[in-house]
Amino acid sequence: MVGLLQDLFRHQAHADASMLEAIQRHSAAASDQELRERQHHILVSHRYWIHICQGLPFQVEAESVVPEGLDEIVQGFQATRELEHAWLDQLEEADLERGVESPYFPGRQLTLAQVLTQVCLHSQGHRSQCAMRLRALGGEPPATDYILWLEGRPEPDW
Repeated sequence: MVGLLQDLFRHQAHADASMLEAIQRHSAAASDQELRERQHHILVSHRYWIHICQGLPFQVEAESVVPEGLDEIVQGFQATRELEHAWLDQLEEADLERGVESPYFPGRQLTLAQVLTQVCLHSQGHRSQCAMRLRALGGEPPATDYILWLEGRPEPDW
């Protein structure tokens, strides 16, 4: 399962970069508050869980401030990808059963495998919302399907 999760995170990085690039390419989308807030939410949620899983500090107040432009969000995605991939590449199957605690889900018994799956599914859902918003603004969403990514496994193009 570690290999699958690593693939899902690699796909996610490519899909996030592709969506951000499509938003930046379209002037109405690039200046759209809703898209910027949604992209920031994806990033913050992603960063929150990755930090919690690694036992790293996470400053909720500081992380919750939505940047004025997309460039800062793109940089956040890049930094998060580097942090998570270095860590994910070291995971072993036995690690996936380790418990993860979150103050947002008190008393819940979550495994690392469940949390990592949540990160990918959460991002996928919000990318779909971003694609719909981008299309409504007259832009063209990128194809971000996992099955398409598998063919060449392209790296994200930030």
